[in-house]
Amino acid sequence: MTRFIGRTALVTGAGSGIGRAVALALAAEGAHVVAAGRRREPLTETVRLIEEAGGKALAVTADVSRAAEIQAVVDAAVDLPHPSGGGTPIGSLDVAVNNAGVFRGGQPLADLSSADWREQLDINLTGVFLALRAEIRQMRSQPSGGAIVNIASTFGAHTRAPGATGYAATKAAVSALTRGAALDHIRDGVRINAVSPGAVDTPMSLRAGETEADRADRAKATLPLGRVSATSEIAAAVLYLASDDASSVVGTDLVVDSGATA
Repeated sequence: MTRFIGRTALVTGAGSGIGRAVALALAAEGAHVVAAGRRREPLTETVRLIEEAGGKALAVTADVSRAAEIQAVVDAAVDLPHPSGGGTPIGSLDVAVNNAGVFRGGQPLADLSSADWREQLDINLTGVFLALRAEIRQMRSQPSGGAIVNIASTFGAHTRAPGATGYAATKAAVSALTRGAALDHIRDGVRINAVSPGAVDTPMSLRAGETEADRADRAKATLPLGRVSATSEIAAAVLYLASDDASSVVGTDLVVDSGATA
């Protein structure tokens, strides 16, 4: 498929897991990807994988909780050289996927440290707000507008679990932020939606001391589908919402969770 040929896409948290899968999928469909994250080495690996597959990507280190750094990522995307050459920048940001997030939990709320609460709030919620603000300001200045997908979670607006209360609070807020921003800016040509993954084949879904085999056995017993989602399946949902296939989808929160909240 070639839904994103000629488009520039920004992905935060692109160094691993869902973020890397989304970056690879966008590049495979023709997007020029800006892969953003806090650590250089994982981003470099994402770019290497994209380029090995024939795609185009740029790694930019940034902490999404810092407004100046996320603005620099947006500027880097806009300044990417046009494929036609001549040094002319592309001049637009067409797709943004706000995926960066952290989980600090495993204990009851009363035992959650202030530092862990603050880090989740700073990255999971304030980081999405700052990224959204910078992305929307750029996209609404473009004749073509743009599409944004935020990564929320089934923990929050859809379900809760012991030991994940702080995380769930931040992700529920991402769902609300997504819907409100979607209404605020659809008339600006900026279409905003969210994807809420359930358990995914990443380290974040492993319980303390659990192996991947243990998790697979647990999923067989507890999830209607009988397995956790692959990162490629989350990426497929993101690409649908970011593409023209979803041109009338505004402010939705698409759950991809192996049937856990059905």
